[in-house]
Formats: sequence, structure tokens, C-alpha cells
Amino acid sequence: MKTAAGWSGVFLCFLAFLLFADRTGSELGKAESLPQILDERIEFEEETLAVNSEIRDRNGAVISDVYSGENRVYKPYHQIREDIIQMFKAVEDRHFDTHAGFDAAGIARALLVNLQSGAIDEGGSTITQQTVRNLYLTHEQTYERKLSELLYAYQMEQEYSKEEIMELYINSIYFANGIYGFESASEYYFSRPSDELSLGEITFLGSIPNNPTIYNPLEYPENVRERQKVMLRRMKEQGYLSEERYTAALNQSIELNVRERIDLYPDYVTYVYEELKQLIGQQEGYTDRLQAAGDNRAAVEEEWQSRVTEVMKEGIVIDTALKPSAQSHAVTVMNQQLQQTSAQGAAAIVDHQRQELIALTGGRNYQKFDFHRGYQAYRQPGSVIKPLLSYAPYLEENPGTDPSTLVDAGPFAHEGYAPRNAGGGVYGLVTMEEALRQSYNTAAVRLLHQLTPETAFRYLDAFPFARITSEDEALPAALGGFQYGMNLVEMTSAYTVFSQDGTFKTPRAIRGVYSKSNGDLLFSWNSGTRTVFSPETTSRIRGMLSQVIERGTGTGASYAAEGYLGGKTGTTDNYADLWFVGLSNRYTAGVWFGHDQPGALREESTENLHTKTWRRLMQEMPD
Repeated sequence: MKTAAGWSGVFLCFLAFLLFADRTGSELGKAESLPQILDERIEFEEETLAVNSEIRDRNGAVISDVYSGENRVYKPYHQIREDIIQMFKAVEDRHFDTHAGFDAAGIARALLVNLQSGAIDEGGSTITQQTVRNLYLTHEQTYERKLSELLYAYQMEQEYSKEEIMELYINSIYFANGIYGFESASEYYFSRPSDELSLGEITFLGSIPNNPTIYNPLEYPENVRERQKVMLRRMKEQGYLSEERYTAALNQSIELNVRERIDLYPDYVTYVYEELKQLIGQQEGYTDRLQAAGDNRAAVEEEWQSRVTEVMKEGIVIDTALKPSAQSHAVTVMNQQLQQTSAQGAAAIVDHQRQELIALTGGRNYQKFDFHRGYQAYRQPGSVIKPLLSYAPYLEENPGTDPSTLVDAGPFAHEGYAPRNAGGGVYGLVTMEEALRQSYNTAAVRLLHQLTPETAFRYLDAFPFARITSEDEALPAALGGFQYGMNLVEMTSAYTVFSQDGTFKTPRAIRGVYSKSNGDLLFSWNSGTRTVFSPETTSRIRGMLSQVIERGTGTGASYAAEGYLGGKTGTTDNYADLWFVGLSNRYTAGVWFGHDQPGALREESTENLHTKTWRRLMQEMPD
């Protein structure tokens, strides 16, 4: 019989292995000992099992479980309950503490069973063998793999302590339904850590890895209960359980309390992934390397993304500034407002007292990792750029000017560039306040021309506008004419400068990234605060922005607020984009509407969809 012959070959190889494992070849003067050969041929790379990570809101509540391929909560040996260790020793490997990686009696017993059945029905594998199989080999049922397993197990025992092997085993075994490791199984099936489980619950879970298909507790709980009886009986036979504990565990009713994966607030969480990448890039130098990479950009990007994946697998906690009530509110408002149009839209809210991004939406009924219009949609900003590029820099560079200073809003032409005011209106000398309040285009361009684009653009360097190019330094920029444009998060962040007396620090979603195992701080933003405008300039711009809402182009955003309200509208050519960015005493918020493939929003502009949406967003903001 071929099967018997194959097993005989394995058995003979195994006998030879036992015979020569501890001998040297010095007698022959040439050959090396088998242990020496294994030392040279088998190298165990330091095994780091992928561990679950978490994203948390500002209150410490988990908003997203992050699984890196395997759902695993890692637990070091000294934290594993003795009942769990004793259970697996009793059932899987009674000689674990004394064998050298394999159990000769167990292999002989399995050999007899398999010879009788004509197949590989029983493996006789020790915990060490199962561990190397899970981590370094395959589960293929072949004799070659079985012999490799023996050799690897022997070598693992030479390089790892028994405690280290048991730790790897308990954290790597499979518990059905995508769950790896005992701690993950405890949290998934019972919604409790293993420290809180009864002996009955421990042995119930310990029954699953023997055959996760047959002993899947969600599908065949009765099978698991039968296997549990075997587990308890063997623990008692091995002296690990008293009759009293055995009986109590056997008679305990088992009630599952499955903990479903937490995955909330997809708009915000998707952005957190992107910000984590940028944070790692800043702290570990990938951002600078990418800028200097030239033709090697793709390789640096790949290495950068691999590093992010590696960090996520290590088991981290990402603490964020998310305010759940504000996020739910923003999503609700945007989805309701988007029912009035076929276009898309997004909203961003910054708590400028802490310079933190507390809410962000990505589009209509947004799904996680879809195209995110809050930070991936780079669009022309229209007139929302005017306070940042024309008015504040002009006031800053020209001491003695103020909102009452006159500016020419009449026709303007320079080197073939002749912008027009909205509706073709022609105006003469007006105050700077009126020019911004009514968003006269020729006035903004004329201010930029007098400043020079080079001077004005130096002020934009302080803000996180990632795609500004040298070609953008031209007069059309005063009206939002940029090669690539800005995204909503960038623009909303920039407007916080008017809430901080002219200083700026980039608002962030991530407060810190910590090790899940020991709580060490791994990554945090170290971006400092820059002075962009003087307090005097900032105060004057704030006054002008308040007039935009009170009696200018932004009246649709007005409501009875306690304290300050100010903001600016923005509309691009052919009504392709509608913006409103503004601030109150506590928050800076921005909204944007547009088609993914630019198209006209004339009716939405007439109905003031952007300003009315901003008003709802701010007026109905939960505490």
C-alpha cells in the first residue's frame, strides 16, 4: 500500500533523526552533526503576528476596529491565564514541558492509526509542531511537510523557551470566523477579556481550534459542547481540575455574546488613515524623501505605504479629535441638503480653540475608502481665496490702510488679462470693506497687482495648500485661478488664522498614536505655530467677513448667534463650484458643492444652497 509505504519512510526518517540528533560527526572527521545542519539550514525570523489596532474618538471610545488581515488581540505569556495554558497542555500536548519539539509516543500512536485507516487521519503533532506549522509552514497533508514540521519543531525548541512557544501558539491558533488567538476569541464570542471568563467558557473556546469548521460556535454550538466535554475530561485526568471544578464547568450554561466589529463614522475614519500616513511620513522622513525622489517617487511611495501597513499591524491606538455628535450632525445635514441637487458636497468643522478637526464628510451617503470630497477633491476656490491672498496681505503690507480705504473696482486689464465682475457690473472707487462684502473681482485683482503675486503668495506658504505651484503666482489667483486648486480641509484650516489673532497651526484629526501593548506614544504632530498676520490685520479682516454675512454675498449664512459670525462665499466659472467658509466664536467650518466632473450649479447658487447649508451646520451644532 502506497500510504503505508509513505508513512514507513517518514517513520524511518524519524528514527534516524532520533538516533543522530545529538551525535557529532567528529569520528568521521568530515560530517557535521544534525543539530549543526539545522542551525545552518533553518533560520527563524523574528515572528511578529499582526495585531488589531483601534481608532478612538476624543472621549476614548472605539470608533473603528482595524484588522490587518487577521482579527487578533495579542496577549503576552505572563498575562495568559493558567487555566488556558493547562487546558492546551492537557488536550494538545501532555508532554509539552519535557519533549524536544516532538512526542515520539504520540507519533507512533498516530502512525498506527493512519496505517490502519490508509490515510493521514491523526498527526500526533505537539504544540511546538502546530506553532511552526501555523507560522512557517503550510497545512498541506503530505509526508514531506510532516518531516519538515518535525525538523522545524526540533530547531524551534533549541532557539525558543517553552514560554515563548506557548505564547506564540495561543496567539496564532485559529478560532473560526476570522478570529486568531485566544484573547480575540474571548472578546469576539463573549465580548469580555479572557481574565473574566469562567472555566466553562474557557474550555468552550478551547474546543474550536481542533477543527474550526466543525466546531464553529455560531453554526454548530452543539458540536462545540461535545468537544468541550473531552477538554474538561482530559484536564481532570491530567490533574489540572478537581472534581468540583470539573462538574461546575461541565454543567455551566454557555451563552454567546458576539461582539461585532466596530466601524463607525466612515467619512472621518477614512481621513484618519490618510492623516496617519502623513504623520508617519513627517516623523520618519518619507515626506522629505518623496520631494527629493525625482524619478524614484514610485519606489518611495511604495516603501512609505508598506511602513504604514507595518505600523498598523503592530497594534496601535489612534486617538483622534472626533466629536461624534458633531460628525453625526454634519453627515445628516449634508445628506439632507444634497437631496436638493444632483451634485456632490462635503463639510469640514474645526474647533479652532484647540485647532482640531472634529467633523468631516466625504460625499453623499459616503462609504469608507470611497473617493473623499473633503480632502481628495482639489477644486478652484473661487472668491474664498480673496481674504487670504488679496485683502489680508494688502492690509499687512500697507500700514495705515483699513477697511475704509478706497480701492478701484472699475475695469482692469494687464498683459491681456481683463477680469470682469459678477454679472458684468462696473463700479468705481469703493471701500475695501464693500469690495470684499460684495466680492468685486476687479478690486481683488487690483490689490494683488499692487502687492505683486510674489509678495502675496509668501503668505500662503504658512497654510497646508499641498498643490500650489510656481505657475499659480499670477493675477488670476486672486479669483481662485489655480492650476490644481485646494481641497475643503485645506481651505477650512486656513481660515482658522482669522480666529487666532493671525497665528496659524494646522488643525489635525489625530491627537496621538500609541502602542496598544504598553501605551507608549509612537507618533504625534510637532507642527508649530506661525505668525501670518498681525492682530490688527486679523481684526480688520474679521470685521469685513462679518459684513459679508450681515449684508453681503453671504446673507444666507446669517443667523442669530451669540458672538461672532463671519465668512466668505466662493463661486467658480460657470457655477462649477459653490463654497462658503466661515467662523463663529468656537468653530471654523467650510462647505463645498460641485459635480465630480465639473458642471453648472446655477440653480443651486440662486437658491444659496452653500450659505444655507453652512447656516444649518453652525446654527444646529450640538453642544
